[in-house]
Amino acid sequence: MDFELSDEQRAFVELAGDFARNELEPHAADWDRDHYFPVEVLYKAGGLGFCGLYTPESAGGLGLSRLDASLIFERLSMGCTSTTAFLTIHNMVTWMIASFGAQDCWARWGEGLVSGQLLGSYCLTEANAGSDAVALKTSARRVGDHYELNGSKMFISGAGSTQVLVVMARTGGEGAGGISSFALDADSPGITYGRPEDKMGWNSQPTRTVTFEGVKVPAGQLLGREGEGFKIAMKGLDGGRINIASCSLGTAQQALNKARQYLQERSQFGRKLAEFQALQFTLADMATELVAARQLVRLAACRLDGGHADATTYCAMAKRFATDVGFRVCDQALQLYGGYGYIREYPLERYLRDTRVHRILEGTNEIMKLLIARRVLAEGSGEL
Repeated sequence: MDFELSDEQRAFVELAGDFARNELEPHAADWDRDHYFPVEVLYKAGGLGFCGLYTPESAGGLGLSRLDASLIFERLSMGCTSTTAFLTIHNMVTWMIASFGAQDCWARWGEGLVSGQLLGSYCLTEANAGSDAVALKTSARRVGDHYELNGSKMFISGAGSTQVLVVMARTGGEGAGGISSFALDADSPGITYGRPEDKMGWNSQPTRTVTFEGVKVPAGQLLGREGEGFKIAMKGLDGGRINIASCSLGTAQQALNKARQYLQERSQFGRKLAEFQALQFTLADMATELVAARQLVRLAACRLDGGHADATTYCAMAKRFATDVGFRVCDQALQLYGGYGYIREYPLERYLRDTRVHRILEGTNEIMKLLIARRVLAEGSGEL
């Protein structure tokens, strides 16, 4: 195995690092405080290809691997976790429409999504169908040349401020086989949006409930075939888990960087904090766990790129481990800052708030453990 990055990967990481330092980090605290969705910065990201990272080149995207995308998201999140997390969701929406939508469907939105001129939201979660996504009730009934969409979704990132929605809805009976996937204009008649949720973190992106009442969706905007929606959603989530794990890595790395700098600058009891062995041990554990998490995320991304039979399990492992480690490293970095870490003048409390939700979304970490355990306990299960 080669753990070194290629020259091309290093170039992408450098480009993402420059964007994070110049366009994200200087404004992240203000966006968080003001609950501001930086659409103009997302458009700039699209100009660099960051809105269509793994969308195929044939559809206008960069056609990068999931490993390449992970490297980029990790570096971008060092500038602003919340904004980068939205970019990961937008990339998932763009890829899903490019991969499963009809040619006319892509012609309608593709160029705008890849360029960042149009932004996308992913609509799966419902009030009574969170971890149990198969239980979703939103329906899509075929009526002539269109579907009639009714129901509601909640916790939808970007909702009310994006132009394209990918929606999972029930076209058939109970279970996964009755679910289909659709792409539609976010301002279609019959769609209403709830108030922005008042959240602990991720404040640079709005989160709202979306309600559908008799929304007409042309049949040509079905993604894949009827009954394939849940499979499409899960394929999206495998990559989404790598993406959100990468955001945890980048944020935790930035927290570690800030903590290291602080220990080298601040003195107590006549000595630099960096000279206290107990604090050195804490820093060592933070760095070690972060490296371990990074290697697992990159391994999972390679498994996904290679179509490995256990790719879903590796993605679940990476998401569970990296988001837990990322939050813990941010918490430890805040502790090293002492009281300063708890006030908003410093970014540590924002890092902690923004990474906390990563252990919930894209499948809770408890659900990740279930996926892993089922693979381990499967009859005839071999070594992963």
